[in-house]
Amino acid sequence: MIPYSILDLSPIPAGASVAEALANSVSLARHAEALGYHRYWLAEHHNSTGIASAATAVVIGHVAGQTHSIRVGSGGIMLPNHSPLQVAEAFGTLATLYPGRIDLGVGRAPGTDQRTAQALRRGMSGADRFPEDVVELMGYLGEADPEAPVRAVPGQGTHVPVWMLGSSLFGAQLAAYLGLPYAFASHFAPDMLGEALEAYRARFRPGVTAAPRFMLAVNLFAAETDAEAHLLRSSMLQSFINLRRGTAGPLPPPCADLTTVANRAEIAMAERALRVAAVGSPATVEAQLRSWIDTYRPDEVILTGHIFDHHARLRSFEIGAGVMARIG
Repeated sequence: MIPYSILDLSPIPAGASVAEALANSVSLARHAEALGYHRYWLAEHHNSTGIASAATAVVIGHVAGQTHSIRVGSGGIMLPNHSPLQVAEAFGTLATLYPGRIDLGVGRAPGTDQRTAQALRRGMSGADRFPEDVVELMGYLGEADPEAPVRAVPGQGTHVPVWMLGSSLFGAQLAAYLGLPYAFASHFAPDMLGEALEAYRARFRPGVTAAPRFMLAVNLFAAETDAEAHLLRSSMLQSFINLRRGTAGPLPPPCADLTTVANRAEIAMAERALRVAAVGSPATVEAQLRSWIDTYRPDEVILTGHIFDHHARLRSFEIGAGVMARIG
């Protein structure tokens, strides 16, 4: 059985509040747990009126407290925004409160614009210390060392599983060097997927895991018919176009004709960036997911999808669970 999971950015639909978006995330996490999903990951983004998961560790704790068995984690924490010690303390606390259920995916991108990044980690050097920060973070979560001058309390001895997130060769090579499991951001930046995956598998050195462990991210928009699923997907396409325009905001409602809100070049750009997807009826989604899995042979699959209507979103992931169970 290939484990299947959910990546949630806690989207805020147009006309909805942050409180409603966070309540929807709890509702979806409970639904996912009942459907057999393995993990429920939340992502860190800042200065966005369309995403409610900025305080990612806080939301992870809330979701974990409202569920019972599903693993809950970050997909991911953007490490340049934080000190490794603070991240270790936060996730060490989560792992202590919810033992055996917390994951820590880390990424190199700031997850926001440059001015917001400076506001997040003001006073820190602009140098790229990501590899050193990852090693430092792992050290804080490892075996307790009474002689260490700085310790994460909580954190030391919790061994919170660390995942490397990436969309380029850099993350793939670092994950391979450190022996970390690797999740590729193929749901919005798939251009280097094949090359990065090949590098990760070829260069992997046993470390945290004994063998490469690769997670493939796939956009999922499932409904009773292909036409309905494509209409659901139009919200995410609009949101991606708005992001590239520099006008990111709440998740737009579905639009039957995208040419009324964007030009054809913008639509083609969004379609290309979001092309790792399964969109359609249960049968169509199954065929597409089987194709992605056959091509990239992932050890896990993580599904994501910004859908305007919450009930349609629940149904989409319900269909996805049924399809993945049949594939597995």
